[in-house]
Amino acid sequence: MMQTHAQREREAEEAIDAINKKTGHNMPQAIGTAVLLIAIIVACLLININLFVALIVVFMVLALWELRVDFATAGLHIPVAMLWICSTVTLVSAYYSPYHIVAMAMCAIVSAVLVSLAASAKLSISTRLSTAVAAKLAHTDAGARLESSFNHEGGEQHHSRLSHVAVSLFTLLYIPVLGSCLVIPLTFNGHPIAHAIMLVFLPALSDTGGLFAGAWFGRHKLSPRISPKKSVEGLIGSMLFAMAGAFAVFAFTYDASLWATRWWVPVIDGIMIGIVGTFGDLCASMLKRDIGIKDMGHLLKGHGGVMDRIDSILMSAPFTCILLWITGL
Repeated sequence: MMQTHAQREREAEEAIDAINKKTGHNMPQAIGTAVLLIAIIVACLLININLFVALIVVFMVLALWELRVDFATAGLHIPVAMLWICSTVTLVSAYYSPYHIVAMAMCAIVSAVLVSLAASAKLSISTRLSTAVAAKLAHTDAGARLESSFNHEGGEQHHSRLSHVAVSLFTLLYIPVLGSCLVIPLTFNGHPIAHAIMLVFLPALSDTGGLFAGAWFGRHKLSPRISPKKSVEGLIGSMLFAMAGAFAVFAFTYDASLWATRWWVPVIDGIMIGIVGTFGDLCASMLKRDIGIKDMGHLLKGHGGVMDRIDSILMSAPFTCILLWITGL
């Protein structure tokens, strides 16, 4: 009996290890972290939509710090303090201003100027950043360690100021501008909770569908050079899961009379989120490959960093925002 029980435990561990190896994630940790994140997001939505906006700001701030450390491993430096200020002002203005898009656009323009000036200035590197980069490099390949500015005296000069500015502007576009598309849909057509679910949970559901479909049925590689674990079957699973989630949200949100003329919106939304979300994952994988790191960070157990979790959400946000606005939903 004891031998049979031990054998079953060993077989279960082997099965979990096989799934972890195929998905590239620690699945028990990933599931536990996902449940906790879902609980926090749902609690914010149910208590007050303003808490959800604040949660978005917090996640964007954490994502900026992760990018600060990641780029620093390659000797590229972004003005994280200025980006924190500009991102917070942009996101808050996009939500609370009566002219949401205009406020977002004006903040983005002013932020581009301020961030460019801050990026071109020579600023000292804090001890905390040095420690974080050292920890990152300890889990990074040898090539990236050699390229890091932290292994060269005066290494900050290995890149021109224009490179620092370009990376900082890319970060500005990636975080606060795309992040604004998460808060603007909360302000129109009177369905903030439904829109928040579509913006956050559908890309996450799409990622889950792609993960499981790729793990169980993945045979044809989608882009083996950029992300060896991505498959065509995983992409199809991503679209189907996102589509199913969109139909569920629509069924609980909108009147039956809208289905006669809007039945195609969940189909388009699911396909779009599946494709764009996968593209966002591939872009993040390509960025990590160029920098020479495995994960953007280690804040979310089983998921890597915050950026590893929100890359598909950020990429999908403007498309979902435009779709909801055009269709009047």
